[in-house]
Amino acid sequence: MNRILLESAEVGADGRVTLKDRQAAHVLQVLKSRPGDGVRIGVIDGLRGSAQVTSIEPGAVQLSCTLDTPPLPSTRTTLLLALPRPKVLHRLWAPLASLGLDRIILTGAAKVERQYFETHWLTPEAYHPLLIEGLEQSGDTRLPEVTLCRRFKPFIEDEADTCFAGATRLVCHPYAEKPLAAVLPAHGHPVVIAIGPEGGWTDYEIGLLQEHGFACASFGERTLRTDTAVQAILGAVLAR
Repeated sequence: MNRILLESAEVGADGRVTLKDRQAAHVLQVLKSRPGDGVRIGVIDGLRGSAQVTSIEPGAVQLSCTLDTPPLPSTRTTLLLALPRPKVLHRLWAPLASLGLDRIILTGAAKVERQYFETHWLTPEAYHPLLIEGLEQSGDTRLPEVTLCRRFKPFIEDEADTCFAGATRLVCHPYAEKPLAAVLPAHGHPVVIAIGPEGGWTDYEIGLLQEHGFACASFGERTLRTDTAVQAILGAVLAR
């Protein structure tokens, strides 16, 4: 945890905060802070800043906060991801938040099992704490927008052109002629990356994406698991 994140309602008008449970344990057991020490703090979807430990009580830590720094700059990156297996989705939530994505759109595909959509890892109650965990790791405060679109074809045909207007649209495909690095836009330009299921997009799905402005790009000949591919590809996109 590189920044403690709070809901805005947890910060008093005078900047005072009481940490309990997991966050208090982190300050006491990991940071080993004492009164007078400083910690990094932030408000979810709000400002970043610093805080000073003012007192320590059994099971609680009192802080005095100064919030004066904007969130990290937007990456202007959207991930369109064919819904992975539930255990993979569980593993992905925190890293996706750490990478600073603006939007995460989860969709169906021909090779996505229907029962995947029944997982509790698609409920905000389950994934929100994991997104917070990812933000605390990266030091950011901005939560990604999460959208679930079960039906791939209607979403691409009816919504994609409006949803992705002005963005460079890329679909990762192992047999594409051009490598990803050759088709990435300049830093700061909005980009949408479509990544398929472990069985890959079908030819029909690739064709539909291309009809709606997506260019195919390759990330090499190796076949990667979804969680490995997502993090490797997004790392390349964000490093441009």
